Amino acid sequence: QVQLVESGGGLVQAGGSLRLSCAASGRTFSNYAMGWFRQAPGKEREFVAVISAGGARTSYADSMKGRFTISRDNAKNTAYLKMNSLKPEDTAVYYCAAAVSLTVLEMEYNYWGQGTQVTVSS
Repeated sequence: QVQLVESGGGLVQAGGSLRLSCAASGRTFSNYAMGWFRQAPGKEREFVAVISAGGARTSYADSMKGRFTISRDNAKNTAYLKMNSLKPEDTAVYYCAAAVSLTVLEMEYNYWGQGTQVTVSS
């Protein structure tokens, strides 16, 4: 089992920045690719970004490229999502998740955090 706990969400004005953290415990964090997903009210959960187990490879949803940066610190068992130039449409609950391989598919993630709310005001 891998336990994941997100933090860093909150209320921010449009154009602002936030950095989300995902702290992992349990099985070896460095064995897992880490992804971020989000779910806005009334919408399905969508892929945001993923980083490989070693941190060398990343992938982003098109709408986040250039604004969001995913990273990880395996020594701290923590993954991060830095979000810049935030827009009201980025308002959502953000989830981190762990998968055995680099994937953008929600169904391939084995472990999920409880989510952290991000609200962007206009």
